[in-house]
Amino acid sequence: MPLPVEVLLVILPFVVAGVVVIFIAFSGGPSAAREATFGRGGRMFWVTMVLLYLALGIAVPAAVIASRGESEGGVGPLRTEEASKSDQTGKELFISTCKSCHNLDAVQAEGVTGPDLDELGGVDKQRVLNAIKNGGTGQDRMPKNLLQGTDAQEVAAYVARVAGQ
Repeated sequence: MPLPVEVLLVILPFVVAGVVVIFIAFSGGPSAAREATFGRGGRMFWVTMVLLYLALGIAVPAAVIASRGESEGGVGPLRTEEASKSDQTGKELFISTCKSCHNLDAVQAEGVTGPDLDELGGVDKQRVLNAIKNGGTGQDRMPKNLLQGTDAQEVAAYVARVAGQ
């Protein structure tokens, strides 16, 4: 299992400090390390440092990316359990249809015109269905019947399940 990012951020400075100390020690002290770096052995040092930075520049981001699970952005029960096909479809429809307007932490949505669904109290499936049917609160800020049928049902169920978690 890959190390979490927080652990890498704590360990990495100590690893770098250790490499520097080892380099100085094997070079014969600080003045010899300076000479090896900028003097006769400079080319090998710089090649080694470039390769080290490239390795860390690839290995650390790869470890970070690998440690991100499928539950990234998952909230409540969806963080630890497999999403159903209906939940997955509702999530995808929300992302493609609603994310640009509404805030919803479960999908990292940061909309600018609609309400923050995590901050609304009492978000249940019927309330979401009514908002979809009536165009939000009916003030023409949201198109009426933006989704219909099973699409509306799946989005409403998903939002009701994850909002405010």
